Order: sequence, then structure tokens, then C-alpha cells
Amino acid sequence: MKKLILSVLFISMLCLSAFSQTQNEEKQIQDLIQNSFDDLFSSFQSEKLKDYYTDDFILLEQGEVWDIPTILNYFDRAKQNPNPPTRVNRFEFIETKIEGNRAWIAYHNFATISLNGEIVREIRWLESATAVKTKDGWRLDMLHSTRVEKD
Repeated sequence: MKKLILSVLFISMLCLSAFSQTQNEEKQIQDLIQNSFDDLFSSFQSEKLKDYYTDDFILLEQGEVWDIPTILNYFDRAKQNPNPPTRVNRFEFIETKIEGNRAWIAYHNFATISLNGEIVREIRWLESATAVKTKDGWRLDMLHSTRVEKD
């Protein structure tokens, strides 16, 4: 009986550990989304691109395919604006799935655009992304974005 109880406790601890690890990795993927948008599409910190994206990353944006050179060109043009707007990102995560070294996430992306402290635009997208676990941590390799029109 003692062996049975110890076995059940051991198995329970393994399951709890696996669940905790999965929860931790889900949070890492969600943070990857939040931080990538904050650093890249709000602050245009092109030097951080490799912190978030794989070398072969693609963004499917409203019917267009954006690769790394396209994104860098977008950042360069945005940095030339002498009075750039401020973008604040908010996410509602729908689902995050992790299988080994691959992850998939679906979410609503909300951006509030302000200029000189005044909100000038609010945009919403329905998005999905895939990520791969590398030696340096999770990196996005694909993002698909569809703009959602206001209700």
C-alpha cells in the first residue's frame, strides 16, 4: 500500500510539473507576441528583430506577404516621421498550443494610435502565429493578420 501511495504521489508530481511547464511556455509565447509588437511595431527597434523572429519569418498582412526586408523597409520609413504617433498594443489570447518545439497561437490584436496625446485611430485584427523553440528561446516564424472592421 505504501508503494502504491508513493507511486501515485510521484506520478501526480510529474503531471503537475508537466502542467506547470506547459503553462510557463504558453506565457512565454504570449509574451513573445506582446513584446514583439511593443518593441517592433510601436518602437520600430529593428535591432531587436532577431529577438522575436526567425531568419525566414513571414507576415501575411491584409493579402500581402511581408518578409524581413519588407519589415525593415517599413521601419525605416516610419522612423523618418518627425512627429510619429504612439501605438499601444493590447491582446486577447484565444488559444495557445504547444507541441514539442512548435507552437501555434490565435489572438485578437488591438492597437490604439495617438498623436500629441489624442487618440486618432483604433484598429483591431484577428491574428494567428506560429513559433519555433530555438537555442535562444521561442521565435516567431509566421504571423497571419486580418483586419477586423468596426462593429
